[in-house]
Amino acid sequence: MSSGAAQQQQQPAPALPYRPYRQVRAATPHSRAVSCVRFSPCGRLLATASLDGTVALLSPSSLAIIATLRGHAAGVSDLSWSTESFYLCSASDDRTLRIWDIRPILAGANSGGQTADPGTDRCVRVLKGHTNFVFSANFNPQTSSQVASGGFDCTVRIWDVKSGRCTRAIDAHSEPVTSVYFIRDGSIIVSGSHDGSCKIWDAKTGACLKTVIDDKKPAVSFSMFSPNGKFILVATLDDSLKLCNFATGKFLKVYSGHVNRVYCIQSAFSVTNGKYIVSGSEDNCVYIWDLQGRNILQKLEGHTDTVISVSCHPTENKIASGGLDSDKSVRLWVQDS
Repeated sequence: MSSGAAQQQQQPAPALPYRPYRQVRAATPHSRAVSCVRFSPCGRLLATASLDGTVALLSPSSLAIIATLRGHAAGVSDLSWSTESFYLCSASDDRTLRIWDIRPILAGANSGGQTADPGTDRCVRVLKGHTNFVFSANFNPQTSSQVASGGFDCTVRIWDVKSGRCTRAIDAHSEPVTSVYFIRDGSIIVSGSHDGSCKIWDAKTGACLKTVIDDKKPAVSFSMFSPNGKFILVATLDDSLKLCNFATGKFLKVYSGHVNRVYCIQSAFSVTNGKYIVSGSEDNCVYIWDLQGRNILQKLEGHTDTVISVSCHPTENKIASGGLDSDKSVRLWVQDS
């Protein structure tokens, strides 16, 4: 092979041109602010949570309501799906987490029909132990029998779903815990807090393995592991998102241009077509950044209040977003083909 041919072979494939997203659906499944939107890992359902205390299960294509889950006595702040999409965990201001069995609803969604009784109580566990609002919840990706939670009582708690018992309560932070998130192998958890710190915990022992950030200010409003488990995405209340190599503690990328000073806005990784960072914003928009280049690729306009949560579909080029009280809408955005 000539050296010229070898050089040609080594060149990386050119990046595909960015295909813009456009809004295709909007719905109002709740009577108050939408606090969280989450596509199921199987892609067949979109779960939404609200300050009205309900959780809705929507069609991920039409946004039609398939079922409404009632039982919380106050607003719901966060949702997490088990890996096989059988169970959904909700975190509420009523100081509890609820585990919902979604299998009968999923069976209806898979067959294209309506479930037999969308009003049936699907709650199979109520997890009690937090002494203040529960703000964050996350299923262990390796097992639907373990959930982590974070709350305004400044603790991170680990729960055995089968027994409903709290197996570990960690005095994790000096101010409310804004996020908890398992790494993909389930071995460690990252937590963020209003105290300005971001910490890594051993999921078995509850030991603090590392403090990634300890800046006091600004508050850490959200943190999550990247899909490959190598990085942590950290949002802080100074209009910035940072990508951190948690093994070295080094910040590799900063994403900015959005507005985030007040709310704990949930962001996401999009990996179905190119690699993007997606986040809501207090200017009522959804922002999409190129993960590597850090540049804003698109700003999605349509909401009329802060966009507090976004979710990227696991297999399709589709984004869901939810707006606060002056908007109350769930919106669906797809890439032009």
